Amino acid sequence: MNIAIFGGSFNPIHIGHAILANYIIENTAADSVWLMVARQNPLKPGYDRSYDIHRLRMAEMVSRRLQGAITSAFEFSLPYPSYTISTLDALAAKFPEHHFSIVIGADNWADFSKWKEWQRIISDYGVMVYPRRGYDISVPDEFTSRVTVIDAPLIEVSSSFIRQSVATGKDITFFVPHDVLHYIRANNLYHE
Repeated sequence: MNIAIFGGSFNPIHIGHAILANYIIENTAADSVWLMVARQNPLKPGYDRSYDIHRLRMAEMVSRRLQGAITSAFEFSLPYPSYTISTLDALAAKFPEHHFSIVIGADNWADFSKWKEWQRIISDYGVMVYPRRGYDISVPDEFTSRVTVIDAPLIEVSSSFIRQSVATGKDITFFVPHDVLHYIRANNLYHE
């Protein structure tokens, strides 16, 4: 199977994430999208391990409703820090029957040459790049067979915007899936 790894903190997962995952499943060669919940920096001020479980549960709310999507906590089992190439290598070793590629935004593609072993990520795995406002996507000729530019809808929503909105008492009804909204409210998330 061709598995697209869509990584992120998903803190919280929002409609932009869900729409992109849906688009990839329906419009690319990927057989499945794994929502890879990234491990948070445990040394970061304000780090709260309980948010790892919340982030996973909210991502699962999206993957349960989207055929072909799976939520994964695989990165949580890897040593910190876990670079993308390390995650991909560990996935390939554990699941040799699958071929993995990564999904990144045009903003990350602009700095991709700074990533650890970025050329091997392209050659051994492959990259899907989705549009982000303010970033042109240019792929050098030598990478066009391993880098796919996907024409996904441009959704301008961010998790930080949602957290800030919740903290200031604003309504986020249409920014997150319905069950995620109820989960945020039931667990009193993002009010600190």
